[in-house]
Amino acid sequence: MQKITAEELFSAVRYNNDGLVPVITQQFDTKEVLMMAWANKEALKETVETGRMCYFSRSRQQLWRKGETSGHTQKLIELRIDCDGDTLLALIDQTGAACHTNNRSCFYRGL
Repeated sequence: MQKITAEELFSAVRYNNDGLVPVITQQFDTKEVLMMAWANKEALKETVETGRMCYFSRSRQQLWRKGETSGHTQKLIELRIDCDGDTLLALIDQTGAACHTNNRSCFYRGL
């Protein structure tokens, strides 16, 4: 894996027309995919500065600090950007459930 600085990552991100980028969140040690959420520039900056995942809530139109009310926090281990710059992968350490349904992962249903 090629290491880059936070500034290089920030400048490489290609946001959509709403100023958002999808973030896939994965448990760092088990590689379990936990959720997908959106982030804007402010959320990404806060995530990098604090080491805690911060997203942008489209329904509330505000920053969403994961675990702020539930206590189910996500500690950032590593943040990666895909080759096109339009998707991020956050390797995190999850405390509690990642999903608002109180399931470990948002991907708890399958065919």
